[in-house]
Amino acid sequence: QVQLVESGGGLVQAGDSLRLSCAASGRTLSSYDMGWFRQAPGKEREFVGSISKTGFSTSYADSVKGRFTISRDNGKNTVNLRLNSLKPEDTAVYYCAAGQTGSSWYKAYDYWGQGTQVTVSS
Repeated sequence: QVQLVESGGGLVQAGDSLRLSCAASGRTLSSYDMGWFRQAPGKEREFVGSISKTGFSTSYADSVKGRFTISRDNGKNTVNLRLNSLKPEDTAVYYCAAGQTGSSWYKAYDYWGQGTQVTVSS
C-alpha cells in the first residue's frame, strides 16, 4: 500500500507559477511510475504528465508541454510538478498517482492522493 498526499495548490494569477508536491508513505516511490492528473468541475479527469521510476523518462499532455515539469526525489519519496505560465484553463484539482506502468490512462494507476486545488484567475 502507498499513501499519497499532495500539497502546494492555491489561488494564483495568470502567468504565475506553482510547485505541487506529492509525498508518499507506506512504500518507497522508486517502485512506481508516477503520474499527475487534473480534474476541472464538470470535466473528466485529464492526464497532465508522468515520470518513470528512475526519473529518466517523462511524458506530458500537449496542453501543458513546455510549461509544466515533473521531477522526483526517490530519496525523499516525493514527486513534484512545477507549473509555469499558468492559465485560467489550468484551474482544476490536481492529483498524483502511482502505478507499475506509467501511462496517460488513469486506470493504469493503483494509488491516488486526495488532490490539491489550483485556481488561476485571469
